[in-house]
Amino acid sequence: MNMNAARWFQIKRWLFSACLLAAGLAGISGCASTSAGAGPAGSGVEVVTDSDEPEARKRARIRLELAVGYFEQGQTTIALDELKQSIAADPAYGDAYSLRGLIYMRLNDFRFAEASFKKALSISPHDSNVMHNLAWLLCQQARYPEAQQLFSQALSNPQYGERAKTFRAQGLCQMRAGLREEAELSLLKSYEFDAGNPITAYNLATLLFQRGDFIRAQFYVRRLNNSELANAESLWLGIKVERRMENRDAMLQLAAQLVKRFPQSRETGAHQRGAFDE
Repeated sequence: MNMNAARWFQIKRWLFSACLLAAGLAGISGCASTSAGAGPAGSGVEVVTDSDEPEARKRARIRLELAVGYFEQGQTTIALDELKQSIAADPAYGDAYSLRGLIYMRLNDFRFAEASFKKALSISPHDSNVMHNLAWLLCQQARYPEAQQLFSQALSNPQYGERAKTFRAQGLCQMRAGLREEAELSLLKSYEFDAGNPITAYNLATLLFQRGDFIRAQFYVRRLNNSELANAESLWLGIKVERRMENRDAMLQLAAQLVKRFPQSRETGAHQRGAFDE
């Protein structure tokens, strides 16, 4: 693989795996991604190399690479300008529209984000990554039926390699819509594909705790709290679960961790007040 192809492979991996939405454990992140048409996700499209890449696409790709770099550095305006030049060089370049949609989503400009994702889909109608992004965007606007339809479409693609992320986002969206049973099933599916994801584990444990299934809630939150990914929210949930199960020693151990590691957190304050219903 030559230098340009190797660099492009790295860019596509970044685009494919990027989590561009704020993500606390309870803050609920769907983790958006862009199209991986030339990446490792099994889309059936080969990596573009110098020998078969049209000149217009090459110029567009280079501008997209620059846009990614500027966006990684938080220079959003410059990134958008590079994307304008990428699209001007090759108006049929779906990846540029995908990244533009992610940038506008981060800027909370939902109208332009939606238009960008829809344009990317008009170029690549079967791109599950773009469907995922558009579905998550619609969920932010409480357009739940539209979002669920797109999540289902994305997951129906047998070659789609990011099923854990999309099942997770679908479950979180269903939680927002008040569809708790459906959300639990989606999060369980996500957990099957990626048991190490803290967002999935926390929200699944929360749903189980809320419906009184304390034994299963304990299983998921304990695994999370025994990992390096535990935070104030997961420790507080663990305390409440152990309290309901009358496991005083485990409860006190978690409480000691919470106070020591996160002394200024809202959860520590709630624990000190004995506000276990918060």
